[in-house]
Amino acid sequence: MCCKLRIDWIVECRNQKFIELESGRMKYVLVSGGVVSGLGKGVTASSIGVVLKACGLRVTSIKIDPYLNTDAGTMSPFEHGEVFVLDDGGEVDLDLGNYERFLDVTLTRNNNITTGKIYQSVIDNERRGNYLGKTVQVIPHITDAIRDWIIAVAGIPVDGKEGPADVCVIELGGTVGDIESMPFIESLRQLSYSVGPENFCLVHVSLVPVIGVVGEQKTKPTQHSVRELRALGLTPHLLACRSSQPLLENTKEKLSQFCHVPESNILNIYDVSNIWHVPLLLRDQKAHEAIMKQLNILSFSKTPDLEEWTVRAACYDNLTTPIKIAMVGKYTGLSDSYLSVLKALLHACVACSLKLSVEWVAASDLEDEAAKERPDIHASAWKVLKGAAGVLVPGGFGDRGVQGKILAAKYARENRIPYLGICLGMQIAVIEFARSVLGLEDANSAEFDPETQHPCVIFMPEGSKTYMGSTMRLGSRTTLFRTADCVTAKLYGNVSSVDERHRHRYEVNPIMVEDLEKADLMFVGRDESGNRMEIMELVGHPFYVGVQFHPEFKSRPGKPSAVFLGLILAASGQLDSYLNNVGVQNATAPSPT
Repeated sequence: MCCKLRIDWIVECRNQKFIELESGRMKYVLVSGGVVSGLGKGVTASSIGVVLKACGLRVTSIKIDPYLNTDAGTMSPFEHGEVFVLDDGGEVDLDLGNYERFLDVTLTRNNNITTGKIYQSVIDNERRGNYLGKTVQVIPHITDAIRDWIIAVAGIPVDGKEGPADVCVIELGGTVGDIESMPFIESLRQLSYSVGPENFCLVHVSLVPVIGVVGEQKTKPTQHSVRELRALGLTPHLLACRSSQPLLENTKEKLSQFCHVPESNILNIYDVSNIWHVPLLLRDQKAHEAIMKQLNILSFSKTPDLEEWTVRAACYDNLTTPIKIAMVGKYTGLSDSYLSVLKALLHACVACSLKLSVEWVAASDLEDEAAKERPDIHASAWKVLKGAAGVLVPGGFGDRGVQGKILAAKYARENRIPYLGICLGMQIAVIEFARSVLGLEDANSAEFDPETQHPCVIFMPEGSKTYMGSTMRLGSRTTLFRTADCVTAKLYGNVSSVDERHRHRYEVNPIMVEDLEKADLMFVGRDESGNRMEIMELVGHPFYVGVQFHPEFKSRPGKPSAVFLGLILAASGQLDSYLNNVGVQNATAPSPT
């Protein structure tokens, strides 16, 4: 069961010198939010982790989501943004994607705590009789379960090294004062008391708005937010103030006076050109010193080394050559629905010294029905698609917009436009190919037409049609390349296999693979059984690639996903020279002894 945790992590031996000096205690940094949601607590928490890691500390992260869902797996992207998938198959909040990208760590499903998980674990314990007949209540049973979960998960190494991390950054979702957050705040209050003031630091993220034409920065919302937090038993050690422009000195003075926070501990995270500047902002304002002083580890740290982040942020700001990628999807009204895809595209573009321009195309606007009902929107959508240098069809569920995606795949195939299909995007390409090239007019997915005579995509045998949550093929799986002489194998560095993360219920019908490959739609990557299609390429096309997995989840700044890099290289006309250079490097590499 995913809620079962090992509590014995908290007594494991720590090898770090300063951890030994601190009697083996974990250091906790809690990031809370006030005034309004959507202030960027996730980026703030990630950036704090980056700065502390640059000081030589090992950092792990926990995200607390107060909703009753067990996990994010059944939530609509319109409700909560994308569902981020971890190596262990956990379907979690998108902020864990920020943590992994910023900190370059591999988190587990237990690093995302929800109200649903906590209540499920407590109720399971009650049913087993673990509470010895006591009346089970929010306090102490729910709050104790939250505290024990945090302590246990904080001790799980996520950076590939042995032993627990030095610092655990905890992000509390929602806004202070929300009813659903109350048990978590109480548990965190108890945690701060039990671990001691030198092992707990609270950073409160708040908004400093500018009201009216006068342009005065208002501190009252933050004052009220801090007062609410203090009334609940937690006192912030640092304020991270979000604003459109840098805070004025008198604004900081007022915040310090009325929030009881030293002026040196008032951080200003104002709007910047890209989020890679945020760790640099924190470093420049000496956030690391304030945090480590509170945690009593300042004397054991080093000056933060953020040279890579400085270069990366400056490089992004100086990009001038645009590359247009058409994103043909279902949830184009909310960019967070495809957050990891956008980040993967950005990583690839920066690696190619190109400025990303995403052209959003609602798949349903490409369909023939839209031409009749919304001719202007239909014409505009096709104009955008035809003006793009590359086409990307991301994953998704349901039949809305499927015909539009099929038309986009057909356009890219027939006009030799670089195409990348992810999960459903690969299945769409197979359906289109079967219809247009093999002449199977009713070819379809069993997801969209269970009665089709030519099911190109079928429901996986091990899947469940009864329960929706955590019943898909999830997490990291191995894909074996059938040949080294294919584009994707070369992009991955001529390896024989790759491990990528999955999230799907349907797969390409293996019965149809032979006919598809005879027509040059090759499945160059398959799972370890050889029966599950993982990577598709069209012979003779500049770049027509589909992958059943989600490569965006493992893309990192400075280490872009191979297939996203391939799309950008192909769209900019650099793919052939890149692959030739890879071939030369491999040919001249010394043989292992």
